[in-house]
Amino acid sequence: MTGDKPKSAYEDDGAASDREAAPVNFIKHIIDKDIQTGKYDGHVTTRFPPEPNGYLHIGHAKSICLNFGLAEHYGGICHLRFDDTNPLRENTEYVESIIEDVRWLGFDWKDNLYYASDYFDRLYTYAVQLIRKKKAYVDSLSTDEIREFRGTLNEPGKKSPYRDRPVEENLALFEKMAAGAFEEGTCVLRAKIDMAAPNIVMRDPTLYRIRKKSHHRTGERWCVYPMYDFAHCLSDSIEKITHSLCTLEFVNNRELYDWILDALEVYHPQQIEFARLNLSYTVLSKRRLIQLVEEGYVNGWGDPRMPTLSGLRRRGYTPGAIRKFCDVIGVARRDSMVDISLLEHCQREELNVSAPRVMAVLNPLRVVIENYPDGEGEMLEAVNNPEDASMGTRNVPFSRVIYIEKEDFMEEPPKKFFRLAPDREVRLRYAYFIRCRGVIKDEHGEVVELRCTYDPETRGGNTPPDGRKVKATLHWVSERHALSAPVRLYDHLFRVENPQAANDFRGHINPASLTEAASAKLEPALKDARPGMHYQFERLGYFYTDPKESTDDHPVFNRVVTLRDTWAKIRKKQNAGG
Repeated sequence: MTGDKPKSAYEDDGAASDREAAPVNFIKHIIDKDIQTGKYDGHVTTRFPPEPNGYLHIGHAKSICLNFGLAEHYGGICHLRFDDTNPLRENTEYVESIIEDVRWLGFDWKDNLYYASDYFDRLYTYAVQLIRKKKAYVDSLSTDEIREFRGTLNEPGKKSPYRDRPVEENLALFEKMAAGAFEEGTCVLRAKIDMAAPNIVMRDPTLYRIRKKSHHRTGERWCVYPMYDFAHCLSDSIEKITHSLCTLEFVNNRELYDWILDALEVYHPQQIEFARLNLSYTVLSKRRLIQLVEEGYVNGWGDPRMPTLSGLRRRGYTPGAIRKFCDVIGVARRDSMVDISLLEHCQREELNVSAPRVMAVLNPLRVVIENYPDGEGEMLEAVNNPEDASMGTRNVPFSRVIYIEKEDFMEEPPKKFFRLAPDREVRLRYAYFIRCRGVIKDEHGEVVELRCTYDPETRGGNTPPDGRKVKATLHWVSERHALSAPVRLYDHLFRVENPQAANDFRGHINPASLTEAASAKLEPALKDARPGMHYQFERLGYFYTDPKESTDDHPVFNRVVTLRDTWAKIRKKQNAGG
């Protein structure tokens, strides 16, 4: 884990505590105080306001859980609102995917689905009001000139030569802008605030620009569109949002949020900023995710290696695990890096108690048990989930020829290798003790088959009458009964912990982020696998039947997470250190 320890969702900015503890987070402190003082008449109305210009990712899940969770906690309402003010990259595909993702996470906005485009007429009227109040003007400077006139952090900006146009001239020009009389980039509507303001955001920010593009909802109705900062605060106001929660990059924009609402003398929500999610071995910048998709580094937004909710869903992550993760990382006022192993831990904990166990061999090595009767077989009882006795047992077929993992055998094992080796005995899970008696190699010297014997008195993997013990238990699959199916092994998409800090993040893409066990052999119980089902492949990890590529007759399995719980080890080390 890098950066700060993750916090409970109910914890303030202090050190992490056990998840059972539930002190109130800093946003709840604010809301509690507002309720006590009667602000907003004790109402709590939040909103999740995505821009429909891409798919949602795990960072958005934090905001979704926070906004909907607070509304639920206080008996309030959370709106789902699309801030669709830029027609260049917005479309209905993104709208539909966002709606699906929020529902998948388990949240319901009921009748409170809105779009900023619902308010375009009202927003235009508000802009006219600012012009009439001499608080906005049409500027004919070019984009580059506006940038040049804005100044720097150390130098004040310069006033535009068009800043003092008369009100009637500004009204006429703005009307012409809306009528399509001007080309893109020739003029904008700007707020008239202070070109010497210490906060550069307040140096006459742009409120409207010309975009001669069709909008996904309003079509050709408009050719001027409000800027995000203008539309967002007024959409909050129109919807009577009480607490407008956003990430820390908007902290400087809060002054503009307040200025617009005060200048127009309208209902005024409270903007509160919290730390966004930064996840190790991951990029969460929408611009960079778009690059990954458009440049072909991944197979679309729903690629199981992507941190998008659609990608995580297809890989096999569950909404419960993601909500638990968002609860554990909590809400803070400062940015930090969260270790991706915590997300994996949350998923592992859920599947540990819910996923049935099966055996699968991903890299098979053939084993012939020489003293087992040729052509015969038997059924052995196996536990479906030791965490839940109600899941019962199943029968696993055993026969003379089985497969084990190649990595479970070494011809010349090192000192701490306890699995199978020449003249060494191991236990087969639910089956028997076997001992390696011989090795068969191909013309390249590679081991392709083992010759073993078994002890009939160890049926079920039980200790033999003489009390001898073994140090390893291996999973296996009967050759005669084995199923074959594609098994895809996913790893981190990036090789470095913080790819977002790299100049060229694409140079750190992990070439082994997706491998396929093409020769995998599976226990026959998996013949009943259907798209969307979870399993634990014993000793290998948790797997999910790919809902996109699987059919009832031909499953494709995605590894969700391995069994190795890195986060649990980190926590143990932290606790041991006090």
